[in-house]
Formats: sequence, C-alpha cells, structure tokens
Amino acid sequence: MTFDYDLFVIGGGSGGVRAARVASATGAKVALAEEYRMGGTCVIRGCVPKKLMVFASGYSEMFDDARAYGWDVQDGPFDWPKFSTKLNTELDRLEGIYRKLLDGSNVEIVDARATVKDPHTVTLSTGKDVTAKHILVATGGRPVIPDMPGAELGITSNEIFQLKEMPKSILIIGGGYIASEFAGILNGLGVKVTQFYRGAQILRGFDDEARGLVAEGMRAKGVDLHLGTNIVEMREATDADLEGASHGVPMEGGRPVAMSGAGTGKGIWVKATNGTEQVFDQVMFATGRAPNTDDMGLQATGVEVGRRGEIMVDEYSQTAVPSIYAIGDVTNRVQLTPVAIREGMAFVETVFKGNPTPVDHALIPSAVFTQPELGTVGLTEEEARDIEPVEIYCTSFKPMNHAFAGRDDRVLMKLVVSIATRKVLGCHIVADHAGEMIQLAGIAVKMGATKEDFDRTVAVHPTMAEELVTMKEPMRTA
Repeated sequence: MTFDYDLFVIGGGSGGVRAARVASATGAKVALAEEYRMGGTCVIRGCVPKKLMVFASGYSEMFDDARAYGWDVQDGPFDWPKFSTKLNTELDRLEGIYRKLLDGSNVEIVDARATVKDPHTVTLSTGKDVTAKHILVATGGRPVIPDMPGAELGITSNEIFQLKEMPKSILIIGGGYIASEFAGILNGLGVKVTQFYRGAQILRGFDDEARGLVAEGMRAKGVDLHLGTNIVEMREATDADLEGASHGVPMEGGRPVAMSGAGTGKGIWVKATNGTEQVFDQVMFATGRAPNTDDMGLQATGVEVGRRGEIMVDEYSQTAVPSIYAIGDVTNRVQLTPVAIREGMAFVETVFKGNPTPVDHALIPSAVFTQPELGTVGLTEEEARDIEPVEIYCTSFKPMNHAFAGRDDRVLMKLVVSIATRKVLGCHIVADHAGEMIQLAGIAVKMGATKEDFDRTVAVHPTMAEELVTMKEPMRTA
C-alpha cells in the first residue's frame, strides 16, 4: 500500500516537533498538524512564560536586599501591561523558531485539527483525509475545571498569561506544583494571594520534609495558604457580598475597591469548606490536567484509552494499534517537556532507525519553581524507607546572602542513602536556584554514586551546594 506520508504527527509541542524533525532526517516523508500554536504547552502556556513570570516576581524582594547591601534604590510598581506585551512578543518569537525548525527539516506543517480515522488515515478539519504508514499522537494535556456551579467564572493556568491586568486579589484552588508556583508568582507581583488545598500538605508526592519547608516559606512571603480546605460554592459577587467581605478584597476608606473580575465586575464570591465567605477579584483552578484525547477517534480505531483519557502505550510508546504511537503528556506517564522529547527520540530510534529503544523513566530530575524553589531527583525519604533501610543526611540553614540581608529564608539539603549499597537514592534541595543545582546532582544519582563518592568530592566554598558533600553524619535512619 502506498501512503501520503511515512509519518504523520498530531500535535506541535516539544515532543511532536522533535520526533517529526528527527524522523525527517532519516529520509522519511513527514507532516505535522497543530490546531492552535506551534510550541505546545511548554512554550506557549506553560514552562517558558511561567518561568519568565517567576523571574519577574522575584524582583519584588530585591529592592530590600539591594538596600541591605548598600545600594540606594527605591521600590517601584510592577507594570503588567509592559511585561505582558514583551512576554507575548517572546512567545511569538519562539513559535516562529519552531516553525523555522520544521521548515528547515522538510516537515510539512498543517495548520489544522487532526483526528484519527483508521490505523493509517488522519482526517483534517479542512475536510481532507491523508494517509500515513505511522501516526504519532502528541496532543498533550489541558487544565481541568471542576464540575460545579459557577466554575465558568474561574480561570486556569492557560488564561493567566492573557489577563489584560493583574487582579488585586486571587484565590488559587489546588496544591500541586502549578497551583503553588502561581501562588508564589502572583504574590511576588503584588497580588493578594489565597490558596486552598483540600489535602494535608501541598506538593503531594514530593519529599515530606522538603514540601513542608516550601509551604512555610510561601506563608512567610505572604501567601495565605489554607490546608484541608476546598471550595463549596462560587458565584458573581453582589453589593451585599462586598459589604460583608472581610478577606480577599482590598479595602479603601472602609469600602471594597472596585473589582475587575468576571461578570458584574464586583468579583467572585466564594464559600469554603472551613465556613468562610470571601470575595476575590479572580479565582484560578489548578486542580489537575487531562490528556487531550476527546473526539479524536482513537477508541473507534482500536487504541486503548485509560480512565483519565490517557493513551495506553507500551515501553516503546506503541499503542494497541501497531501503526499508531503516542508520546508526551497525552500518555500521562511523566508530564515533563524533556521527557516528551526523549520519548519522541526513542520513537524515531525504534520505528525509523530499526533500533528498538525503550524509554527510560527512572531517576528523572525535576524542579518546582515555587518560592522557595524545590529541586528533586530519585526517591523521597518516605518512598525509600518502604523499600529498604536508609540513612538520611540533612541540613537546613540560612544561606549567606539571605542572612546578610536580614531575611529569614532557609534552605534544605537532603540525601537519602541506602545502608546496604551506600548509593544515594534521592536528593532534595529547597533553595534559590534549586533547579540548577539538582540538574548536576541528578547526573551523580543517575550514575549510581555512593555517599562516599559525594564525600570524596571537594566542596566549592562558599556556596549553598557545598553542603551536599560536607554532611558527614546521618541525621537519622529510617
């Protein structure tokens, strides 16, 4: 059978674009369809704009720090329209780079929605059907909005970048990395931030000690964090709601400041499980993400889809239909951009280079850009002690730069070590630039370094990271 393409990729995110380019380099005829903007979640509405907002929000503390270090500087207001304009210009630039990379790799770009018709046919929203020997689904995921009355008044992480102006107050619902990151970002930009999380502690799945320090740091910086708390009801605020509001809405002269939120322009009234009733300028849901598999025709084709909508694949990213593969967030394996890229490259090795390559999802370093920042690789203390006896090397202290400036920020350096093999099973850092540090520590952990290998490494002084190689005695065994 003759096909229009050797490979048709659905989804223009980092994973799909990399797979398309690398496959084309083998001589394959490749096309890629994207219905929105090239670059996917990471470039357009995720990692990149979020990190730029993290940078922007960090300057709010630098005025005090600069004065503590002898500089004569004055605080200034944050100009959201100016920043937002530059942010969107940067995203346009990055999207243009993605398109140029595809063009330069001889990948045909199709600006349309694509769905799967059969194991070798894709239907485009233009009404055209095309055929391909292999189909790769890389459609990513999307934020989930809870099914409750008034939920349409809220926004998600997708919309936060498109606001015309910063809200004066915001309620963020959720306790994962997205909720916690944006709580820190918006707090740093001068927004009055309240965060509700129904669980006992934010950042579930991360090391307990590390996430506890992050929560303490967030509160110390001004985030009004409520644990064991969820939203019961929300609706457009009325004048009566504003009269009774005591939290959330900023006040001037004993009266609430005019809101710029949804509906009436008076904000959003929220009732919480703890009994409080508040009015907020905005409400942001960060309560999870779902794979983008709705109405794609996958199940009718024979592709198995999990209960959350994720595409089920084997270790080679192959679905139950041999000609159809899937990578990235749509598979709900590890939702990280570098992982999607690795999966895309492994797919090309397997399918186009005849070198079956399973994807290695073990010991992946990651960072959470909360304030304070969290970097992690390997097992948490809780995970490790359920497997084998471990030693915990841990230290928490005020770093030199913060201590001199009179700030109370503390950092955490933690190693989880196997008593039997002496291997470092996990490394957890809470500190400025924790993401930068964990990238390098991740190399050692991935290589199977022992605690003694860490000890043999000479410290770089004076740095925070030197503590990783100077902790001689375990804090405890578990």
